[in-house]
Amino acid sequence: MSDMSDYLENKLIDHIFRNRSYTVPSTIYVGLFTAAPSDSGGGTEVSGGSYARVQVGPSDTTWEATQGGTPAAASSGTGGATQNAAAITFPTPSANWGSITHMGIFDASTSGNLLMWKALTVAKTVNNGDPAPSFATGALDVVLA
Repeated sequence: MSDMSDYLENKLIDHIFRNRSYTVPSTIYVGLFTAAPSDSGGGTEVSGGSYARVQVGPSDTTWEATQGGTPAAASSGTGGATQNAAAITFPTPSANWGSITHMGIFDASTSGNLLMWKALTVAKTVNNGDPAPSFATGALDVVLA
């Protein structure tokens, strides 16, 4: 994932270059889409059928340091990348969710701001009664480059 939303890009520019405060979200969530969002937001997030965004930190135990290995270590790598340090598992669907094509990271469990988004390498159709969709440990890469 490397597509930052306009919201996050503007907050980081103001914080780094314009000396304006930006409070890091106290909690971040991963969500799923059936139609692509864009840097300005939008897209069609899954809804209904027991769907809910999954809380994933921020913390040293949910995201790897940039050099990989021990999540609690300070980042010192050169790739500008992190990945999930534990599986991210959504609720078991109780209705058809459709073809999941994209994922996003948000600053709230509902509504809130889209921070980053990316197309999945392979779309996945999720139907009523399917096993709970998940990203295995290390499967969700976030790259700031």
